[in-house]
Amino acid sequence: MDKLYDTAMLVALTVASLGLFVCLFRAVKGPTAADRIISINMTGTVIIAIILILTIMMKEAYLADIALIYALLSFLAVVVLVRIFVSLNRKRGEEGENKND
Repeated sequence: MDKLYDTAMLVALTVASLGLFVCLFRAVKGPTAADRIISINMTGTVIIAIILILTIMMKEAYLADIALIYALLSFLAVVVLVRIFVSLNRKRGEEGENKND
């Protein structure tokens, strides 16, 4: 049973790693800034999932604390990125209105 459990965890890590690469590709290639922000948020979520899978595999409880701290930092980073994105869009909108006048 342990062999099946370890195999399932390795499959879960492999799938999460592939998802991580897809998210990173979208973060670099994304056509819009909103796509990039969403992919950065998803990258953080996938990394948290990988840390939690490793927590279960290695039976180390401190990794769950690290995942929680990483979740908080990831959330704050996305909030900062969204604020920057919104302020840049406002400036572009104001410049566009000034050009039309």
